[in-house]
Amino acid sequence: MDSKNFKPYVPADTVMKEFTFKAVFLGVIMAVILGAANAYLGMKAGLTVSATFPAAVVAMATLRLFKGTILEENIARTTASVGEALVAGAIFTIPAFVISGVWDNLKYLESTIIMFIGGLLGVLFVIVLRRSLVVEADLPFPESVAAAEIVKAGQGGKTGAVYVFSSMGLAAVWEFFKNSNGIQLVKGFARGFFHLPDFKLSLFGKTYNFSGGFLVESPAVYPALVGVGFIVGLRVSAVLFSGSLGGWIILIPVFFLLNSSGANISTTGGDWVNSSMEIWRNQVRPLAVGTMIVAAFFTLYNLRVSLTTGIKKAFSDIAAAKSGAQNVNRLELDLDFKKILLGIAVLAIPLFLLYNYFSGSFAGSILLTIVMLILGFLFSAVAGYLVGLVGGSNNPISGLTLSSLLIAALLLVAIGITGDHGVMAVLGVAGIVCCAAGIAGDMIQDLKVGHILGGTPWRMQLGEIIGVTFSSLVLIGAMMLLNSAYHIGSEELPAPQAGLMALMAKGIVGGEMAWSLVISGMILGVLLIIFRAPYPMLIAVGMYLPFNSTFAIFVGGLMKWGLTKVFEKRNSSESFRMKAENVGVLISSGLIAGEALMAIVLGFVFMGLSYYESTFSLANLAPFEPNLYIGMLIFAGLGYLLIKVPLDKAKE
Repeated sequence: MDSKNFKPYVPADTVMKEFTFKAVFLGVIMAVILGAANAYLGMKAGLTVSATFPAAVVAMATLRLFKGTILEENIARTTASVGEALVAGAIFTIPAFVISGVWDNLKYLESTIIMFIGGLLGVLFVIVLRRSLVVEADLPFPESVAAAEIVKAGQGGKTGAVYVFSSMGLAAVWEFFKNSNGIQLVKGFARGFFHLPDFKLSLFGKTYNFSGGFLVESPAVYPALVGVGFIVGLRVSAVLFSGSLGGWIILIPVFFLLNSSGANISTTGGDWVNSSMEIWRNQVRPLAVGTMIVAAFFTLYNLRVSLTTGIKKAFSDIAAAKSGAQNVNRLELDLDFKKILLGIAVLAIPLFLLYNYFSGSFAGSILLTIVMLILGFLFSAVAGYLVGLVGGSNNPISGLTLSSLLIAALLLVAIGITGDHGVMAVLGVAGIVCCAAGIAGDMIQDLKVGHILGGTPWRMQLGEIIGVTFSSLVLIGAMMLLNSAYHIGSEELPAPQAGLMALMAKGIVGGEMAWSLVISGMILGVLLIIFRAPYPMLIAVGMYLPFNSTFAIFVGGLMKWGLTKVFEKRNSSESFRMKAENVGVLISSGLIAGEALMAIVLGFVFMGLSYYESTFSLANLAPFEPNLYIGMLIFAGLGYLLIKVPLDKAKE
């Protein structure tokens, strides 16, 4: 997006209702509901879905009944998405206190303080970063563009809405039938209410056993990620995918040889796939974390000019607005930077007290407070940068959090803080950094949507602060209820990221951490920078993310490349290209939103799983085996939507 020639949807001089009670109230309610659904989804499946899209759709539908404006919808969406972002930071770290054994159960007060301080620091850090990342940096912001297009398409019955909402429906249906919990729900419904018999079906050379329902599942087909790839384009998606290829084609075979795993499997008849997955989780990912640490500092270094320029410009705009010396554009006004910096300093006090409570060391608490503020700001910047590149759904905040955990643990061990106090202190740093990075990524995405739509930054920032306050007070209660029902760390609620945090915290403090992997990753990061590899952070993220996720994004990038090649072959005019690409972005936006919405709906299904099990008898239903050919058919269908349809519609 060209920042110099950019024009917002709502011009700066337009007077329109924006920060109203109904908008903020709706946003807070949605923040709590969407956050609670994602709390279960994250601890159950190890991932969360961006709340920006469902919040945008719900805000449009609800506020339209009360004659709300597009800017009120923007405030409601901004406030609502805080819940998912904050709970993502919480579920990746706070359950680690229980899994590691330093807590018997989740503690409301301590957990709430972690979420509140971390979330609020994330908001304050991003206010400082807004201008450099949202306005000055040349980043594609795929999900922000998608969300903005959804909102714009919903205004005044614009014809583009048909592309958004049609693809949204297709993606939602596919997500339902792809998601194992959706499968279980339909199977249970069919069995419980219609008493359908079990039957078998032969399809593409495979036999499927159906226990009361006709459903299929296929691998690595994520319409939302394909849509992300289409929006970011081939270059970004290819760099991301190259990281995955490097991990799976180079690093995993190397680790097989070094670990003698290949010989063991050959002699014992073990499973190559499962062994490869174990190597990826336990060796490739820690190496990727080391690369992320170096790339994080390098990313912030590259942002130094735009960051300092943006801060100076923000201070001058605020001063000019207060003095009345000039009519400052409302689209450039943030909350008062002096108060922001004062707020960060004030939050350092309860932060110190919390770390003193955890570590039992005055000197250690001072050190941890300083480390957290530095790392929190650094990783908030990196999280925002990555959201600008690949979208909020692919923001690897768990990797950033692991980086902070490693650094904090190393420092604590160096000053002699070990045992349970050391583990709690390390997890305390990780928790606050994770909440800050989660909020930072979400807020940067929201601010970019507002930037496109013409929202006022300081009003959106105030909405985020309100959302963080209410969400931190309520969402830990939802996590405590889930723990009571399913027990954190059990098969029903494994909380995989938190388990990894607990393992690494105890391993480092106990001297059992594989530092050679982390240091090797740091060396790799330095080499990538020296040889001027494009987006070294993206390469590390590609190594860290699941292969099927990066593959789906790459496929989307290939589809965008295919569309541009058709333009070149036909020697298409610029107006034709713009119209076709806009249709493709609208369709991609719908794919992203549809999958996210259905995942949220299934999140509520997960929360009521005990009810469904008792009603539909879902226990012990075997999952389906993925089928390659079905996946290929779906990819072909997505290719038709993102290449053929835009070309046809551009002629109209």
